[in-house]
Amino acid sequence: MVSRPPTFCPDCGTRLESIRFDGRERMRCPPCDAIVWHNPVPCAGVAVVDRSGPEPAVLCVERGVPPGVGEWTIPGGHMEIGEEPPAAAARELREETGVAVDPAALEILSASTMPPREGKHVVTVHYVADRADAAGDPEAGSDAADARFWTPSAFDASGETFRPVHEARFREAAAVLE
Repeated sequence: MVSRPPTFCPDCGTRLESIRFDGRERMRCPPCDAIVWHNPVPCAGVAVVDRSGPEPAVLCVERGVPPGVGEWTIPGGHMEIGEEPPAAAARELREETGVAVDPAALEILSASTMPPREGKHVVTVHYVADRADAAGDPEAGSDAADARFWTPSAFDASGETFRPVHEARFREAAAVLE
């Protein structure tokens, strides 16, 4: 399995050929007679919602590295080998914002796919947590340029932009714990 469209066999290095298998175009290695699967990369993220003000606020990060430098997202990223989705979401939250939450305190918000980028497909499991269940103050870390709570009205007035899919999760999270 590979995360980008394959050209060569990862085992023997032979150029792959396109075949039709299970009703889809697949890449196959002629000498190995093996299909090289092109599957999505699993990711996880968590929206921390603060309900202490007159309007719910959601913790977001501004991307500091490609893709999407300057765009806002819900904290999240790639799952590690052997890592459960809630643990990955909590780890990414801590790495990107300094805010910690127990993976057991997370509730599933939704799952989504991102539009493919350079042939890489991503599937993200999105979680939500209440600010009362989280510890620490937001501070940009790892690949984030900024980390802060936004209310929907403040974000709308800011002129800032979200990465694809993340705005819907932001608005969904602001409404889900009501």
